[in-house]
Amino acid sequence: MVFKKLLGALGVGGPSADTVLQPDPALPGGPLSGEVRLRGGGTDVTVEQISLLLVARVEVEGHDEEHDSTVVLERFTVGGGFRLAEDAEHTVPFTVTLPWETPVTQLHGQPLGPVLGIRTELEVAGARDKGDLDALAVGPLPAQEAILEAFGQLGYGFKSADLELGHIRGTGQRLPCYQEIEIVPPAGKVHAVNEIEVTFLAAPDGLEVVIEADKRAGLFSESHDTVHRFTTSHHSLPQGDRNAEVDAWLQQVIGAHAAHAAPYPYAHGGGHHHDDHHHRSGPGTGAVVAGVAAGAAVGVVGGMVAAEVIDEIGDAFEGDDEGEGGEEE
Repeated sequence: MVFKKLLGALGVGGPSADTVLQPDPALPGGPLSGEVRLRGGGTDVTVEQISLLLVARVEVEGHDEEHDSTVVLERFTVGGGFRLAEDAEHTVPFTVTLPWETPVTQLHGQPLGPVLGIRTELEVAGARDKGDLDALAVGPLPAQEAILEAFGQLGYGFKSADLELGHIRGTGQRLPCYQEIEIVPPAGKVHAVNEIEVTFLAAPDGLEVVIEADKRAGLFSESHDTVHRFTTSHHSLPQGDRNAEVDAWLQQVIGAHAAHAAPYPYAHGGGHHHDDHHHRSGPGTGAVVAGVAAGAAVGVVGGMVAAEVIDEIGDAFEGDDEGEGGEEE
């Protein structure tokens, strides 16, 4: 879906820009191709620069409440330095490389909840204004998909996913926000843990996986020993080996959780554990994804469908200029 917008800073009759993205989902660390289609306004102008901004809707946790904000994750310059005549049409093709830590927005073609977009900016006569805004679909890397499949084959259910502002201490995180995927255990393990939260931090040389158990229950010591960080390869492994790898991670996480847990029974809705790098994850507006049996695909059983997520993108980003972070002027 394309959101066309005249460049308001240039007044009525200014040039307009539509950006058309590749139809297939992009991958973290992979290429994103498309073209910017310009149409001249009522006068000849010089287009000094065309920029694409990778933007995300993130949750920001304050002292008293939680709110959403728009964060710029990356800025790409894809063209500029040419004259655009009155009413003329001009197309600028592009291919850019997404950050390795780009959040995943869909799994097996179903939306997970995070809202990403590509915003187009034109700089003309020293004035910069935002052109169109397009929803961006990002699928998982093969290793990410295999790990999520392993959770499903081990009986864990996928609850939701969201983006949170902040950095996870002790990791190689580069972006100003991180994605949390909430996973619930099978019935046989609910006595040990209520919820698992997983964050992928991809890099060219491998994948860092951060796992935390029952964060919202407030049962952790201040040492944060129960936030576990694992590393794995991008190389393909037999799914059985992935399952064994993830099962070993879970045994370590759940074992440490049991050692640090309070002696009274777990209870949802308890006190929240806060620190300077890891924020509480709310239920969000994302799709609720069912747990999977061995070999089965993950399916959406509730929440938003893809069309609704795309329709929301305009409302999510428009009028939030002052809330943007991570953008250099």
